[in-house]
Amino acid sequence: MKLLAIGSRIEHPEYGKGVVTNVSSKHYWVTFMENGLETIDLDADFEVIDGVEDEVDSVSFFDVERSLVKILEKWSDTHEKVPMADKWKGGKLILDPGDGTASKEMPIDTFFHKIVMVRDRIRVMEQKINSSKNLDDQEKVDLQQYITRIYGSLTSFNVMFKAKSDHFVGEKGKG
Repeated sequence: MKLLAIGSRIEHPEYGKGVVTNVSSKHYWVTFMENGLETIDLDADFEVIDGVEDEVDSVSFFDVERSLVKILEKWSDTHEKVPMADKWKGGKLILDPGDGTASKEMPIDTFFHKIVMVRDRIRVMEQKINSSKNLDDQEKVDLQQYITRIYGSLTSFNVMFKAKSDHFVGEKGKG
C-alpha cells in the first residue's frame, strides 16, 4: 500500500471530497468540504482524485518528540537539563578530613549532577504524594511540610545553579 502525502485530494463514500492534511502511523487526517476534519484509516475505502507523490513520513518528528518527552517526564528521575553556574565549570570538590587521612576529590560537575538528581527525585516524590489515592489530605499536607524542610536544608547548594528558577526553596521562600 502506497501512502498518500499531505495535500492529496480524495473522495470518500461517506464524507465526500476532501484534502489530506496530516498523516499518522494509522490514519489520514482529512479536511472534507462538507464534513470538516475527520480521521480515516490508511486502508479505508476511498477514491484518490489527485495523489501527491512526495515521500511520506508516517509519523512526524514532532509527534515522536512530544511522545518521548511525555514518557520521560512520567517515568524518569530527570526532567530537564539544569545548567550549573559558569564559575563552577571545570572546578573540583575537595573533601579534606580533619583527622589527616587522605582527601577526596571529584569534579564539581559530577557533584552538581548528583544534587540535581536529588532535587528531581524529591520533586517526583512530591508529585506521587500529591496524586496518591491512599493518603488523606492531612497526610499529604504533613508529608509536603517534610519535603519543604528538605528543600530548605538543601538551599546551601543554590550557589551552584545558573538560574534562580532552579534553586531549592524552603519554608521562608514559600510564603
